[in-house]
Amino acid sequence: MKAADLEQALRDDPGDLASWRAYGDRLRERGDARGTLIELRQRRDRTRPADREALDREIAALEDEHRRSWDAGLPEGATVLERRYGFATKVAVEWSGNAPASIEQVVQAPFVTALRIAPSDAQERSDLLWDEDPSEPPWPVPSPSIDTGAFATLDLGRIVELDLSYLRIGAPGAEALAVSTYFRFVASGAGGPGAPAGRGRTEVLDLRYCRVGDAGLAALAASEGFAGVRRLHLQRNLLSAEGVSALHLLTGLVELDLRYNAIGAEGVEALLAAPFAGSLERLLLYRDDVGEAGAKMLADAPHLPPALRSYWRNV
Repeated sequence: MKAADLEQALRDDPGDLASWRAYGDRLRERGDARGTLIELRQRRDRTRPADREALDREIAALEDEHRRSWDAGLPEGATVLERRYGFATKVAVEWSGNAPASIEQVVQAPFVTALRIAPSDAQERSDLLWDEDPSEPPWPVPSPSIDTGAFATLDLGRIVELDLSYLRIGAPGAEALAVSTYFRFVASGAGGPGAPAGRGRTEVLDLRYCRVGDAGLAALAASEGFAGVRRLHLQRNLLSAEGVSALHLLTGLVELDLRYNAIGAEGVEALLAAPFAGSLERLLLYRDDVGEAGAKMLADAPHLPPALRSYWRNV
């Protein structure tokens, strides 16, 4: 199997040890020390814990020697958050005017499937009042430092885990991202290899404090590129019952965080009517988000998983 085919197979199934061994052979043939790292780490996993100390020292020395060269293909300012066999798998990029070009470079790395797009320190300082919800519209507006049109240029087709937390993109940024993802999804042919039929690859979407509002969330939920999302974080996004209703398109959700959104009893009704309600493993809400009536509805909902009903009976 060619190296490119092995890389595709490993993006689709990162736990395939046999494919990693085959890929390691290809790497050693071209003098890449990560081939040796693959062999050492897999040998370590087969070694008794009491006999691993020498292998651990050899692995650490190899990583220290080559880490800089392994990351040479990443743009300046990108931060590697997670690795597998020396390869970057999760990378953070600060948002700026150059961020789209940096992100394009990052996602071309062979095994990057998780991306964090973070606000810069200056952006965070300019948005110190994020914890104060506006009292009148327009609500879901982006930070002045965010060029929302740039989100329409991002190609995130390979990304399984997308973290935009604390990047205040507002509804315009969410809509631009949804449009871009939709057209790239269609152009790639139903999400490309490894994606479920009719769904994009993204399974984890973190939008904490992004201020997307009901309109922004509806646009993202309607985009086929995000139809496969299973874990969704939406703290403080100025959502109402209307936004909760938009989530009905995300039929595979198993984890949902809606804290700090005043959805009320009407929002709870929309949530309990969602196709994923009976499959939720985690539902994060506060009593103040849903009110007394909403809390009672959650406690008494017959199709909500028993553990979730039990929680609401005791809060």
